[in-house]
Amino acid sequence: MAGVDESLIFYPLRIAVLTVSDSRTEKTDKSGALLAERLTAAGHELAGKAIVADEVEIIRTQVKSWVADDKVDVILSTGGTGFAPRDVTPEAVKPLFRREMDGFSILFHLASYGTVGFSTLQSRAFAGQVDDTFVFCLPGSTGACRDGWDLVLKYELDSRYRPCSLAGQLPRLRNLCA
Repeated sequence: MAGVDESLIFYPLRIAVLTVSDSRTEKTDKSGALLAERLTAAGHELAGKAIVADEVEIIRTQVKSWVADDKVDVILSTGGTGFAPRDVTPEAVKPLFRREMDGFSILFHLASYGTVGFSTLQSRAFAGQVDDTFVFCLPGSTGACRDGWDLVLKYELDSRYRPCSLAGQLPRLRNLCA
């Protein structure tokens, strides 16, 4: 049966949080703060946190910097996934992917539908892999980040989740779920 096997060892992941916004500051970034709080409460390490403007090259530069850092396993971004003219996170990040993770978008929308109904259609949440780093791009609302973490990511990023978690696909934890 699927779920977290408490008898297994928990391996903390090193997760960076990227907020994409023209208006947020460290003081007003509630979504980035929520993700940082949730991931550390789950036992993971906050490997970095940044706020960048809704500009394709600025977003790409930050993502590439973290992908090149051996101390970052996963990147969570919040913001820039809607349909406002300045929402460019998918256009910035998707070209960097060597693999897309279609299932994340599907599961995120299923979870989100349960809380916001058809308004989930206004999100272009997505995920994929840049080199060996997993990147998950969530909407900028705290509700969407809560849904994304609480209903999807906290399980898939927990090394004890069975039948298998993404933790076992990271180079340093390869073959964790053999």
